[in-house]
Amino acid sequence: MKLCVGAEGPEDLRQWQQQRFGDNPAMHVTRMWPRREAELLDGGSIYWVFKGMMLARQRLLALEPREGEDGIRRCALILDPKLIQVAAVPRRPFQGWRYLSGKDAPPDLTGQSDSAETLPPAMAAALAEMGLR
Repeated sequence: MKLCVGAEGPEDLRQWQQQRFGDNPAMHVTRMWPRREAELLDGGSIYWVFKGMMLARQRLLALEPREGEDGIRRCALILDPKLIQVAAVPRRPFQGWRYLSGKDAPPDLTGQSDSAETLPPAMAAALAEMGLR
C-alpha cells in the first residue's frame, strides 16, 4: 500500500502518469528498497490510497536503483501503466508503504477500464462503511 498524495482519486493519478510517462511504464521513486522484493516481483501490485481510501492498484513490473541528488540510493518502482480500480477500503494514514497480503487485498472492480470515472473519495468511503461498495 502506498499513499497517493496530491491526487483526488485514481483518475487524477492516471492522467498525471499519462502526461508524464505516456504509454510507457509508470515510475514511482521511494526512499526504501523493499525487503520482500521477490514476493513483490512475483505478480505483486502497489495499492494506492487516496484520502483515506484504497481505490486502485498497479502491477509492479520491476525495481530499479536510482541515486538522488543527495547521493542517497533509492528504489524506482516500475509500474504497469494500466491502473486497475479496486473495491473501496478505508485506510488510516501511514508513512512509507505497507505490505498487504493477498487475502487482505480488495477485489478488482470488474467491467471498469483504467479510464473509468470514479466516485469522489468521501462518497466511496461512506459507501464502503455501509458495505455497499
